[in-house]
Amino acid sequence: MKISPKPFTLFKLLLLTLLLQLQAIPTLTLSPCKTSCGSIPINYPFGLEDGCGAPQFRHMLNCSTDLFFQTPSGSYKVQSIDYEKNSMVVYDPAMSTCSILQPHHDFQMTDIQSAIIPPSQDTVFVLLNCSIDSPVLNHYKYLCFNFAGHTCDELYGACNAFRVFHLLTNSSPPCCFTTYGTVKFMSMNILDCTHYTSVINTENLNGVGPLDWVYGIKLSFSVPDTGCESCKKSGGTCGFDTDTEGLLCLCSSFANATRQCGKQQNVSSLSFLVSHNEFSFKFLMSFILILIFFGFKYD
Repeated sequence: MKISPKPFTLFKLLLLTLLLQLQAIPTLTLSPCKTSCGSIPINYPFGLEDGCGAPQFRHMLNCSTDLFFQTPSGSYKVQSIDYEKNSMVVYDPAMSTCSILQPHHDFQMTDIQSAIIPPSQDTVFVLLNCSIDSPVLNHYKYLCFNFAGHTCDELYGACNAFRVFHLLTNSSPPCCFTTYGTVKFMSMNILDCTHYTSVINTENLNGVGPLDWVYGIKLSFSVPDTGCESCKKSGGTCGFDTDTEGLLCLCSSFANATRQCGKQQNVSSLSFLVSHNEFSFKFLMSFILILIFFGFKYD
């Protein structure tokens, strides 16, 4: 006995399969950009791969075992990124703190970094063991300010790492509480200070001793207004063309669009080839499964 399907029924099955496959094709949702490094999320404007994030922040982050912020003076471990407050806290492993004295070291940033992700206003740089000839104690003494009533004597007396300065001279050598602008334009050699440290969250340190300060550098970044929101709402990831640095909405590992996924997509030939082959395979397998399901058999 032979079961023969009606031609029209078979045509409808073919058409239904085709329509189902066509609906699944337009957008591949796999993001080509990493979304985290360890426990730290990586969102716009940052990116780990070239072409991800905003071009202004290109090559600033590196993810090896941990996340690092790259500057001309070295790599600084990222401790946290707050995307609501647009801030990033980094730690300089070569910076002196209340518990450890490090060798002479400068903190340097590129011009673009100084413009779009500078140290925040509540980050205070402390120049330690300065010479009496230091420019910040003479011509540029206005660069030093009163830091919540704290003094050099207090700093040298409270911190084990800094007591050596007091012991060597039997007095308290000058120090200077200042902003990033000072160390940006003058190196430690020019400043004539042997060490520096930096303290964050300084707005609430009145009456709080150096042992309880939080040491590090808080960076305040600005997010470029490039229409990224429409890209994210369409399911894409904000990125840029690595040649022109123009905005791209990254829709998959093979496809991108100028503003949002599903509209005006500039798909490469490789993308088309992969999508086409994937579609053909899916179509064929779906049709075979339908035939098996409906039990088309011949005696």
